[in-house]
Amino acid sequence: MSDTARMARRQRVLADFGEFALRSQDLDKILTEACRLVGEALGTARAKILEIRRAEKQLFVRAGVGWNPEIVGKLHMSMTESSSETFAIQAGQPVISEDIDKENRFEVPPFIKDAGVVALANVPILLPGGRPYGLLQVDDTKPHEFGDDEIQFLRTYAAILGPVVDRLLLARALRSTEQRFNLTVEAALDYAIFLSDPQDRITDWLPGAEAVFGWSAEEAIGQPVAITFTPEDREKQQDQWETETARREGVAPNVRWHVRKDGERVFIDGTTRALRDADGTLLGFLKVGQDVTERRAAVERLRESEERFRQFGDASSDFIWIRNAETLQFEYVSPAFETIFGELRDDVRADDDLAHWTNLIFPDDREQMLARLRSVRAGERITHEFRIVRPSDGETRWVRNTDFPIFDGAGHVQRIAGISEDVTEEKASADRMELLIAELQHRSRNLLGVVASVASKTLGDDDAAEKFQARLQALSRAQGLLSQFGSDSAEIGALVRAELEAHTDIDPPNITVDGPRVHLTARQVQNFSLAMHELATNAVKYGALRGEVGSLSVTWGVNRDEKGRPWLALSWIERGVEVQLEKVQEGGYGRQLIEKALSYALQAKTEYAIDESGVRCRIELPLD
Repeated sequence: MSDTARMARRQRVLADFGEFALRSQDLDKILTEACRLVGEALGTARAKILEIRRAEKQLFVRAGVGWNPEIVGKLHMSMTESSSETFAIQAGQPVISEDIDKENRFEVPPFIKDAGVVALANVPILLPGGRPYGLLQVDDTKPHEFGDDEIQFLRTYAAILGPVVDRLLLARALRSTEQRFNLTVEAALDYAIFLSDPQDRITDWLPGAEAVFGWSAEEAIGQPVAITFTPEDREKQQDQWETETARREGVAPNVRWHVRKDGERVFIDGTTRALRDADGTLLGFLKVGQDVTERRAAVERLRESEERFRQFGDASSDFIWIRNAETLQFEYVSPAFETIFGELRDDVRADDDLAHWTNLIFPDDREQMLARLRSVRAGERITHEFRIVRPSDGETRWVRNTDFPIFDGAGHVQRIAGISEDVTEEKASADRMELLIAELQHRSRNLLGVVASVASKTLGDDDAAEKFQARLQALSRAQGLLSQFGSDSAEIGALVRAELEAHTDIDPPNITVDGPRVHLTARQVQNFSLAMHELATNAVKYGALRGEVGSLSVTWGVNRDEKGRPWLALSWIERGVEVQLEKVQEGGYGRQLIEKALSYALQAKTEYAIDESGVRCRIELPLD
């Protein structure tokens, strides 16, 4: 073929490739066609394009003709320093191997030799700016002397191929970016995103805008953006202020209530941004806003709750406080702190407020108080009392604290809080009341002693006076127990043991006293103690306490009647003794007290049985 014909064929190849590249947007098809045309132009029928994979430091056979399908689109080659491919990319110049059997400059990949390639030309493909994309590699299965005209043709061909590849790579990246953008804006349904023209009429209405405002794209496009503003904001020309501010400053805030198609209001947190071309000409406005109606409502509810709490704390005479669970520093201190602790709130919250506050506590109570705080931080709820020394007047005051943990959503203690109450007067009143009661009980016992003395002097020393004195002493013991238990009740076990101890030693195994803790009222105690006295006295004279042979069992429990009300059931049982029935008075005072007086005074149910083997008494009475 003449030089003129070869030149014409190569020019036709360049033209054909240019037309094909303009018609197609598929990079793989364009690269494959480039390989086919260059192989045809040089008469080799073989060519391939190697794409650089920088991350892997490899060359990928991206396209090719005349090659096994297992090679094209699948093979990766290592970019070794000794290969002609790597050298051509680094040098930015064509590298020719006319006969690879005689090639001693570079290593030839085995798959090329296995394919029967004898000669090859490596031509770099450079993107605009000189960044290498890869190689155009022309292969021949026979020795091929690539002349200067062929090398220049390949350089021209690669120079045309580079911008084509760059355009398609950019188009693919743009399509990917657009796709991601579309997916993003279509999924962001709580964001109202739309565009308007320079006159602020809607031109683009994205799915989020429809979800937030309710108008479809067909309904919204062409309408003024003002349709989303509330009537009062339109009257104040707030919509115009936003566009003018954005026109002047580039962006304007759009944080206010808006109106939906159905008339409902929605709070938007967004912006209006001016869009301009490269020359600065205003193209329109971009509106982006998030629907924060629920969040705003939650914030408003929280604000109202905090305000109510603040008002409650300000009005309370008790000191209300909140601490950070980790640092134990105050986060809230109510005004009552100043009244109770005698110091300004600002002073206690300055610097290390825990240390400052601890210094206000009475020295003997500090360690216990800090231990309580640690327990609350661990999740416990505690009520305790401690003393403080007020700096304002040096007075010692009693404070009752109710401390409790505040948990976060994960169940961890986030804060600890408490209510502190000044109970100094309450404790002083309780102390005074306890003193008065103790004095009253003391005087009552003294009075009983005086009565017993007068009775003895009046009645003489006969048996009647002795019994009278014994019964007064039983009443005195009952009064003592009432005083011990707080004046309004006494525990039945203490009553029984006190009465037995007045007559005998209750430690031996022949005496059993057992039952749960049950309290009787002051009204019940006096009558019940007399009954126990009569039973014990008779046991000493005639029954189980007369010697060491018999046994006594006093047991009790609590039962429920048909209406669910609690009843005390006590059993007094003497066994193993021979009762001298002739010495037991059938209608004596003790028996009348048990069988009649208890029933009348306490609505009790009693059973009293006595025979030669012992005594059995059962007393049941309702518990208040």
